[in-house]
Amino acid sequence: MRPTTLVRLALAGTRTDTARVALTALSAALAALAGLAALTVVAIPTPPTAPPTDGWTGTGNNWSEQYSNALLREPGLRGGVAFALLLLLVPVLGLAGQCARLGAPARDRRLAALRLAGATPAQVTRVAAAETGLAGLLGTLAGSALYLAGHELLHRPDAQGRLPLPTDVYPSALGAAAVVLGLPVVAALATALMLRRVTTTPFGVVRKVRTRAPWPWPGLLIILGLVTFAGVRPVMLWYERRHTTPPIWLLPVLLVGGALLAMIGVVSGTGWISHTTGRLLHRYARRPAALLAARRLTADPWAGSRTLAALLAALIFGAGAAGIRADFLATMELNRRTGGGMGASDDFYLRAMDLVDLAVGVAMAIAAGGLLVALVEGIIARRRAYAALVATGVPRGTIGRSLLWQSLAPAAPAVAVALTVGYLLVRGVFRAPSGGGDARQVCDAGEQLCGDPATRATYVRTEWVPRVTVVPDVPWERLAWLGAGALVAVLVTVGVGLLFLRVSTAVEELRTT
Repeated sequence: MRPTTLVRLALAGTRTDTARVALTALSAALAALAGLAALTVVAIPTPPTAPPTDGWTGTGNNWSEQYSNALLREPGLRGGVAFALLLLLVPVLGLAGQCARLGAPARDRRLAALRLAGATPAQVTRVAAAETGLAGLLGTLAGSALYLAGHELLHRPDAQGRLPLPTDVYPSALGAAAVVLGLPVVAALATALMLRRVTTTPFGVVRKVRTRAPWPWPGLLIILGLVTFAGVRPVMLWYERRHTTPPIWLLPVLLVGGALLAMIGVVSGTGWISHTTGRLLHRYARRPAALLAARRLTADPWAGSRTLAALLAALIFGAGAAGIRADFLATMELNRRTGGGMGASDDFYLRAMDLVDLAVGVAMAIAAGGLLVALVEGIIARRRAYAALVATGVPRGTIGRSLLWQSLAPAAPAVAVALTVGYLLVRGVFRAPSGGGDARQVCDAGEQLCGDPATRATYVRTEWVPRVTVVPDVPWERLAWLGAGALVAVLVTVGVGLLFLRVSTAVEELRTT
């Protein structure tokens, strides 16, 4: 098959196919913007350490003084900023996955027609992969153009010549190429992987589906992830007692591996939650809407794992951020009691956490977009069944309430599990801050007398600071806001998706092939 023919077949289709390509391109553009922004923060050069100029002993700092934001000036904080930007890739990639499923039955029938015309299964797979890859490439190129335009428009130094954003640097050429070209390649490979269970024949599409009920094995992954996080501190202490340095890769592997295990467990466990919720509804519900939702939940329990994956991942990070904020507040309270310090103002650390909270909020908004796409795709894919229900006398309101049950019933417990796991991950790493338990010298005179070595000894006394441990409070309010925001996002997406229900339940849809 010639490349021109492959491109023409990949871009052919109906308005649904056009919408799928456009939404996939939009997701790729958002992913490219997040990736390029993170690479820009990483590319900020760190100047050599300057000698101190304030008369104090010790070394100076190696801050990048051309920026007005302390999160960009200090080299040790840029990794957190880049991580917060990379966090946005999780819901964006989830949105891309949902967009790739839009109109999937009609696309499969179109691919089956290509098989009827003589195409081989490999050629059909290449057509589907080329569609997603080209859409991703268009999106990453558009995202790169937006990045360059924003780079120029946002380059606004203040009166001191400092920049609010790192618009004076660009990411490395290799990193930018990896983002712009790598994302479409990954999207194309993912499409080919998703088609591995689809056998396209000249007689239609045959899918291999799982009929066995989900098992609660994802709970083991969650426990293993929590144990991995809880083992970080003992492992570090083991190396410290032996006066050795742990391998540089050990801590990142433990943290990233534990987080991935817990996240996969929460997302995969949504299938078991959906199936169990469907069984409970089928057993105890009495209204038609709840019974319809129960049948859908037990027939396809993995739909919740697919649609809620990005939202649950954002909630895990959000709950972890709430736990870290609680630890900061406990440390500040400890410093207030013992007279210690964190090395920076309290507002600085809280502003840093505000940046993470902003990233979590944006991630949840993007994940809500993925939920909407998945809901609309489900309504369109089952329009014949819904039209048949309406034709037999089932009110559209009943179908709408069943969709609400189908969305909220697994979402509520899954959200609670995600928030609990995210908070417990942080508590496993950070212990309750403690300090004191030592003797300290206190000068009772003024600054002038205490600052003079000749008179300081006269006014200095030694006092014992008792050992103090401040247990961080559970951030119930922030966790509640995160959970309520997630459920509101689900409700809003269901409400918007129901706008497509009337069109999809017309009697004419009974003739849809």
